[in-house]
This record gives sequence, C-alpha cells and structure tokens, in this order.
Amino acid sequence: MKILVTGGSGFLGQALLSRLNGDIRIVARDEGDLVMTKQRFPLVEIVTGDISDKFISKKILKDVDIVYHLAAFKHVGLAEQQSYQCVNTNLIGTMNLLNYFQGQTFLAISTDKAAQVTGVYGATKLLMERLIAEYEKLNSDIKYRVVRYGNVLYSTGSVLVKWKKILQEGGELIVTEPNATRYFWTINEAIDLIEDCLENATSSSPYCPEMKSIKIADLLEAMQVKYGRASSIKVIGLQKGENFHEKILEQGTHSGECERYNINEIMEMI
Repeated sequence: MKILVTGGSGFLGQALLSRLNGDIRIVARDEGDLVMTKQRFPLVEIVTGDISDKFISKKILKDVDIVYHLAAFKHVGLAEQQSYQCVNTNLIGTMNLLNYFQGQTFLAISTDKAAQVTGVYGATKLLMERLIAEYEKLNSDIKYRVVRYGNVLYSTGSVLVKWKKILQEGGELIVTEPNATRYFWTINEAIDLIEDCLENATSSSPYCPEMKSIKIADLLEAMQVKYGRASSIKVIGLQKGENFHEKILEQGTHSGECERYNINEIMEMI
C-alpha cells in the first residue's frame, strides 16, 4: 500500500510514522524538518511542498492508496492574524487533495474547535469536515474518515512547551484564563484514535472520543509542582478566537461539565 502523510514531519506526523508499515511518502513545507524526519525514518520518501499548490498535491498523490491528512495551520491566535494562510492550508490545501485523490481511504484530522466555532481556525476545520462529507457523496468507492479531538500534550505550539521552558529557565509566565477548561490527552491516545477510526468508523461523520478535561489553573499548578515555581505570572484573559470551555460534539457537554483530570493525573501525563 502506498501511504501519504501530509504534515508528516510534525509532532503528530512523526508519532504516526512510528506506527505505520508500508511504502510511505510524507510532505511538509520545512525541508529541514523533513531531512531530520528522513534520518529517523530512512525508508520514508520525503517531498518538500505546500498542499495549497495544485502541482504539489497532484505530485504527492500519485499512486497513493491511503492519505493521512495531518497538515494544518492550527495556532488559534495566529489564525486570527493570518487568516489567508489558515484558509490556504486548511481549506484550499484540503480541496486540492480531495480533487486529486483516487485511492481507497482518506482520513483527516479535525479539532474540537470545529464543534463550537468562534475563530478562524475552528471555522476552517468545520468547513473541511463539510467538504469531506460532500466528496463522500460523490465518491462512494472511497472511504472518507474524520477524527476530531482536543489538545495533544506537548504538540507543536502547545502551552506546555512554552510553560516548561519558562519554569526551567526563568521568566514571566503568561496565562490566558485560569478557570477555562480544555480537553487534553497524550500523543499515543491520539494515534490510537486514528487507528480505531479506520477500524470502526462507517462514514465521514466526525469520529470523537470520550475525553477528560483539564482546568488551566490545575494544569499550571501541576507544571509548577513538577518543573518549578514561576517567578511571576501574568493573566491576560481569553484571546480572540478562544472559548472559555470547549466541546467535542455540537450537541454534547462542554469541557467544564465533563470529568476532569486531578493534579496527580496531570503530573503523570506531563
């Protein structure tokens, strides 16, 4: 089987590569990250390029049977400032892949931000889900699947990465809203869900896990217990595009209502 992983040199992509077997091709925009990924996974074919480029999308999909579409512009704050690039990657890029793909299975990663849209990033992911659902109606011989979940601990741009560095090296620690809640889980749980979706999902309807949430104040306390106390903490409030609580499903409960991790559980995860 020929497998394509978009965003294959990223945090989630490399974790997925560790689980995959077969003839694998990955694409990403940063050639440096691709070269380092190639060193870790020597048998993987690497392609430098942007999926919003039609030529690149057509090239990387040649003879591909399965697509794991992980590439995304996913920083909530930057998406508000750089909406063009967010749309270009998350929507135009996805449409290019959908237009040129002629294989067997197309799986895309979405987000809880699509269930309760308040910003550009969540809007692009919701529209991505709807696009995939429309293509599913047109191409009944292709399996279209969508995985939707919350935050992955220590993923690229994660607040944990920033906080850990500050707690270990010193400096002012920035917190948006201590009482806000977010869905979090580990990278292994995220990859497990992808595999579970491929095995058990029957359509492109978002495949969602049951997730526990974390109160931001509890996450910060666990980080400080484990990595050291911050010399100063500045609370700046929720930023544009952010929700106080998140949802996995539109009609489901939000992250302030579901089961939460306690401090000890968080410390084991981080």
